[in-house]
Amino acid sequence: MSSASDSFFLERMFTHRLHTLSKLTDRLTQGAYLNDAGIALSEGRCLSAIGSFTPLSVKDLAFRANLDKGQASRAAQSLVDQGLVCKAASATDGRGVVLTLTAEGEAAWQRLMPVIARRNDEIVACLSADERAQLDRLLDRLVAHARRAGEGGAPAGEDWPG
Repeated sequence: MSSASDSFFLERMFTHRLHTLSKLTDRLTQGAYLNDAGIALSEGRCLSAIGSFTPLSVKDLAFRANLDKGQASRAAQSLVDQGLVCKAASATDGRGVVLTLTAEGEAAWQRLMPVIARRNDEIVACLSADERAQLDRLLDRLVAHARRAGEGGAPAGEDWPG
C-alpha cells in the first residue's frame, strides 16, 4: 500500500518532474503548432530538424527531433505527402534516403521557427535572465552526461556536440 510520503517522494524525483514538464509543454506546443503554423507537433519537430540540419537521413532525423525511428519515419512520410519534404535515395547508403525541404517546406519552416522561439520563451518566462542562463548550462551538462552514459547517443561514426 502506498503512502503520502511515497507519492511526495515520486513527485520530487527529477525524471518524474521532467516528464511532467515535457507532457505539459507538449500539450500547449501542439496547439501553438496547429494554430500558428498549421502543423502537428511530431511533424513540426521533424520539419524544424530537417530545415535546421538538412540534409538528414531518417535515423539522423529521429535523433535530431528526439523521436524514435518509427515516429520519425511516419512524420517524414506525412511531410513528403504534404509536399513539404523531398525524399531522395542516399548517395552513400543504397537502402537509405535523404530528406530535404521543398520550397513549400522552406516556407512552412520559416513560419514554424518563430512559433518554436515563442514557445521556448513562454516556457521559461517565469525565470530571470540569470536563471535561464544557469538552466541552459545545467541542461547542457545533463544532456552531455546522458549521452556519455549511452542514452540517446549519436548515430554511429558521428560526434554530436554536448
